[in-house]
Amino acid sequence: MIDPQGQANKWIKNSEKENKLSVVKFTDSDFMRTLENSIQFGNPVLIENVGEELDPSLEPLLLKQTFKQGGIVCIKLGEETIEYSADFKLYITTKLRNPHYLPEISVKVSLLNFMITPEGLEDQLLGIVVAKERPELEEERNASSFNLQRTKRVSKRLKTKFWKHCPHPKGTFWRTNLPFKS
Repeated sequence: MIDPQGQANKWIKNSEKENKLSVVKFTDSDFMRTLENSIQFGNPVLIENVGEELDPSLEPLLLKQTFKQGGIVCIKLGEETIEYSADFKLYITTKLRNPHYLPEISVKVSLLNFMITPEGLEDQLLGIVVAKERPELEEERNASSFNLQRTKRVSKRLKTKFWKHCPHPKGTFWRTNLPFKS
């Protein structure tokens, strides 16, 4: 995650705190031990402040190169073969504003850009000011936003249901009543 302002780190720490999140850096002396323990016990790991190159020992994790050994799902991490828990999650963040990752890295990860746009910053600041000055107005805005998102989900579900049950475009009605020429 591209995270110059630290918002992704804050979000990850908040959403994974109940799951015993481990926060590490490549420079930590116990980095590999923490990573191995988290993989075995299915705890999430956040690797902070990475540069444009990743530690080669992460390769099996990024490619999910798991295998079964004696009926147990394992992964080879460095020289060690360890048990792999399906509950394990790996988060990697960088403070670089515009990192240039090699294609070999880009195909192994999903890049999310948490960099704030001027419009996003304006919305956040306006929300903070309104919440302080007129909390009832901010509450109304949040409720409206929630209702809008719920309406969009319902609309999408209804459209899908309609097209699923709608007869396929065959026959004379569909050919003669199209609003455009095919």
